[in-house]
Amino acid sequence: MAFFHRPDAADVLLLAPADNIAVATSELAAASQREIGGQRIVLKTGVDIGHKFAVRLIRSGEKIVKCGAPIGTATRDIDAGEYVHTHNMASNYLPTYTLEEGQQFVKEVK
Repeated sequence: MAFFHRPDAADVLLLAPADNIAVATSELAAASQREIGGQRIVLKTGVDIGHKFAVRLIRSGEKIVKCGAPIGTATRDIDAGEYVHTHNMASNYLPTYTLEEGQQFVKEVK
């Protein structure tokens, strides 16, 4: 059975109980507040629709959990209410989706 929880407003979605991030379902303004899991979260910056923010302190090296599954690792401490994206997390997926310089899915055979 799926778990989708809109904590206190229709503009935030917690996808699984163990998630340490929530997803904005509309544009969220910096300094706005949301109550998630009994905790009042103050957003540190604006968060665009579809993007994520921490619902609690996430320590450097800790897994970022979305939909109950790890999607990345925090590259530094991330405060509750802080925007979570590539500036403070490393993806746990193969690097091929971005085709970053020096990254290849299949190495050339000579």
